[in-house]
Amino acid sequence: MNPAGPAMTPFAALHHRPGRPLLLPNAWDHASAVALAAAGHTAIGTTSLGVAAAAGLPDGAAATRAETVRLARRLGRGDFLLSVDAESGFSDDPDEVAALAVELAKSGAVGINLEDGRADGTQAPVEVHAAKVAAVKAAVPELFVNARTDTYWCGLDDPEPETHRRLAAYRRAGADGVFVPGLAEPAAIARVVAALSVPLNILWTPAGPGLAELAALGVARVSLGSLLYRSALAAAVATAAAVAGGEPVGPVPGYAEVQAFNRR
Repeated sequence: MNPAGPAMTPFAALHHRPGRPLLLPNAWDHASAVALAAAGHTAIGTTSLGVAAAAGLPDGAAATRAETVRLARRLGRGDFLLSVDAESGFSDDPDEVAALAVELAKSGAVGINLEDGRADGTQAPVEVHAAKVAAVKAAVPELFVNARTDTYWCGLDDPEPETHRRLAAYRRAGADGVFVPGLAEPAAIARVVAALSVPLNILWTPAGPGLAELAALGVARVSLGSLLYRSALAAAVATAAAVAGGEPVGPVPGYAEVQAFNRR
């Protein structure tokens, strides 16, 4: 993995620490982001599923551009580094995606995640996604572009060759890092790392390698995706069930503690 050079931003630098991958938790609103920052996370991402579900909208369908920008404007004022999950950029027009990136950067975002997966389970042509990456880097060179490929989620019999082809194209287009959700087999991860000159981002899953093993494999960034949002939903339902059943409820933040989030 080649270092990004003297102009490396603080967020980019977090991806170039051998043996110490960036653990990026993903927030869905102001309170979740502030709580994560208070717990010691200096960089926080957003989760497109959490943002969409909280608004009653579908994820991955280019329906939440306004909600995504609105949240970025709020979180971009925080004392943490913000990376925004922007689905596929909410458009297949590279100029429109670049305009979104400019808007996010002005809001305070230092990173953007762009995916090539589509709502129907297919993937955008590699040339289309590469053009978006190139347009964003031309418009906002300092914005860390994490180019995601959904090859492991699109039902390919053997996703590895297509993964390597797409990652190479996105790197040539200027991606600062690449993201392969669903890639979990250690040997396959190692082969991807060996073929890359930019940081690899992996989505943590309960059945996949742990943080220490991912670090040993050379992974530079580990995202939690929608896990925290889904966990929060499960905790809400479980707490209501515990109250209904007369069972004890575990410790939760107090009213004043959550209210204080609004002053940050």
